Amino acid sequence: MRVIAGEAKGRTLKAVPGTNTRPTTDKVKEAIFSMIGPYFDGGMALDLFAGTGGLGIEAWSRGVEHTVFVDRERISIDIIRQNVETAKMGSAAEIYKNDAERALKALAKRGLRFRLVFLDPPYKMVTMDNLMSELAASGLLEPEAIIVIEHDASHLYPEQMEQFEQFKHAKYGDTAVSIYQYNSLESPVGNEADDYE
Repeated sequence: MRVIAGEAKGRTLKAVPGTNTRPTTDKVKEAIFSMIGPYFDGGMALDLFAGTGGLGIEAWSRGVEHTVFVDRERISIDIIRQNVETAKMGSAAEIYKNDAERALKALAKRGLRFRLVFLDPPYKMVTMDNLMSELAASGLLEPEAIIVIEHDASHLYPEQMEQFEQFKHAKYGDTAVSIYQYNSLESPVGNEADDYE
């Protein structure tokens, strides 16, 4: 695995030993960033099931100002620390050992807001729609934030979920990528007449 573009381009990242973590391949990573960027102008990213940290590091390398990495496995946290050091992210990275739900509560208490969120859980987890709702309810998303879900190609997430609209969906073998934009407006502009019903 490498950092594909930007500040840390070409730096080699370590994988987590064993078969429990499935790193995003360079091919899929390149496809994801061509769909959502490919470059960014600041903002914060959240890599919630970070694994190796590859997606969050790539986002920072391409212009995101700060990335928060979360994983519940100690071995993953150790690998993320090494990869962040290899990328020379310095204070642009925060790394936490926690499960996703508890991490969201802790981040919400700090008043953080993210422009870009990566959800790449173990494929048996198909509840990312619930986590997206939690992200929105906790005030953790900037208006028009982008959510990237990497999941098993056999599972289909809906095109519309509450305030989220899917604008990209692609399959790469057993892997699928579904990308959503968050619409923070409670009601669409132009419906002023509804107020008088």
